[in-house]
Amino acid sequence: MKLFVLLAGLVALCSGHSIPEIPGDNSNYVEGESRYIWMPDGAGVPHLVDLQEPVDEQLLNSRNGANNQYWFFSRANPNSARIIVNGNANSVWQSGYNGGRPTKVIVHGWNNNGNTEMNPLITSAFLAVQDCNVIVLDWRALANSAYNTAAAGVPSVGQHLGNFLVWLFNTAGGNWNNVHLVGFSLGAHVVGNAGRAAGGRPGRVTGLDPAGPLWGGNSNALNTNAGQYVEAIHTDGRALGIMDSIAHADFYPNGGRNPQPGCWLNTCSHGRAPELFASTVRHNHLVGRRCNNIWEAELTSCTGATLNMGNAVIGKRGSGLYGLLTGSSWPF
Repeated sequence: MKLFVLLAGLVALCSGHSIPEIPGDNSNYVEGESRYIWMPDGAGVPHLVDLQEPVDEQLLNSRNGANNQYWFFSRANPNSARIIVNGNANSVWQSGYNGGRPTKVIVHGWNNNGNTEMNPLITSAFLAVQDCNVIVLDWRALANSAYNTAAAGVPSVGQHLGNFLVWLFNTAGGNWNNVHLVGFSLGAHVVGNAGRAAGGRPGRVTGLDPAGPLWGGNSNALNTNAGQYVEAIHTDGRALGIMDSIAHADFYPNGGRNPQPGCWLNTCSHGRAPELFASTVRHNHLVGRRCNNIWEAELTSCTGATLNMGNAVIGKRGSGLYGLLTGSSWPF
């Protein structure tokens, strides 16, 4: 019997480090213990990631935040990007940027780029409800490298984004109280670093299922110092996303974990956060109830005060953990 218990313990210990065979199946992933995890690219295709893979320092040094591209959109050019080049004032004047309008910044995650579906989805939602500047950060030069290398480069990408916004406002005007930074997965930590680089001045920062692997207890992760009001929407906690509360207000739709309604692959739940957010920007219809603790949030048994999840209200404020239920398809 003792031998059986010992063998069972060894199997359990090793299971977290074994390579999962079914694409997208993270059901056996243990946060902080498992070596391998499936992560989706911009098209939702799962890729197996080794969380112990060494960081490619040479690539990291050659593809850092200086490689950021800033794509500008407005109601005058909702579908065709105009490129703003950091340090080039003429590119600002030619873009149509208006410092008197609110400014929204959208940042994609790993294995994504400026054309990934979440960017036009959120851009069009913002422009539908408000005449604003929308800047999509394309950091594909680093985001399309191995996950560990991309994650290691996040602070540099965010620092450069924050410096860019400071330069942009100094050059062409802008009001930090009317700035909304939105980032998905690794992009959530990018906007966290950008907000801190700007002295925590952005009026609002939203993290969409902030990336979990390698980010638990990481001082470079999104936190409340990124802006005047920081919000996180958790949809794949304890797997591809962080489950713990990291913002002023943390929302846990459908328990904040996989499976989200309508998701058949584990990796689908992670990508649900940008969809939920875009829908709330257009409709402002998903309302959370305040929870006493994370367990209530996970069980969606919260009965406290209400706070709308997501939306485009720049002056939105709130604090605490919130649970809610959504539908399985747009507009949820």
